[in-house]
Amino acid sequence: MTPSVPESVRTEMAPGGVLRAGINLGNIVIAQKDPAGGAPRGVGPELARELARRLGARIEYVIYHDGGSTADGAKEGAWDITFLAADPKRESDIAFSAPYVNIEGTYLVWADSPLRRLEDFDRKGVRIATAKNAAYDLWLQRNLKNAERVLTQTSAEAVELFREQHLDAAAGVRNPLVVAAARYGGLRVIPESYVVIGQAAGVPRNREASARYLREFIEEMKASGFVGKALKDSGAEATVAPPG
Repeated sequence: MTPSVPESVRTEMAPGGVLRAGINLGNIVIAQKDPAGGAPRGVGPELARELARRLGARIEYVIYHDGGSTADGAKEGAWDITFLAADPKRESDIAFSAPYVNIEGTYLVWADSPLRRLEDFDRKGVRIATAKNAAYDLWLQRNLKNAERVLTQTSAEAVELFREQHLDAAAGVRNPLVVAAARYGGLRVIPESYVVIGQAAGVPRNREASARYLREFIEEMKASGFVGKALKDSGAEATVAPPG
């Protein structure tokens, strides 16, 4: 039996009976565009729909194509819930749950590239295409000392820029990079990961009742198998995060 939701949570999380879900289609592990033009698919949208059902609210989707813009939506009051990496840079504006999915950040390189291990990349002269302020790029901002980040707006654009300008690497999430390597040929993905990215749900920082309820909701969704099933149904390859 679904537990009842306190009225204070309903009114704070879904003002006016509408839950606005910020969906980042740039992260295809978490959300995918419906080819038929319907509602977005994937584990993030499925969690949003289940949450709206429990709140007795109508759901609306606020669509983005990169993580940075999605995170900025918190400052703009554009959404009531979103699904993003819980990076420290974002926590001043967003109250996050524990992660519900873990994904890996790594590099795409040319098949004959001399870059083979993680320590090969942070060297002067190495140019890495990366989507500005994506979760994996926020890690690069803090940790790369010598390599040059060549910025794009989205993860897909980073792969295209890497290929067009014959850069040394493209940074990104492992699953989409593996897809790109198979699609284009002559490329390979580094087997190591430079960061494990915890994908979490979040609400605007000033909504304390919503944040408490959201943390409990995400833990229940992991434990019940809901998250694992949604991942499997969407065809995404990722790991359900352990209890928070």
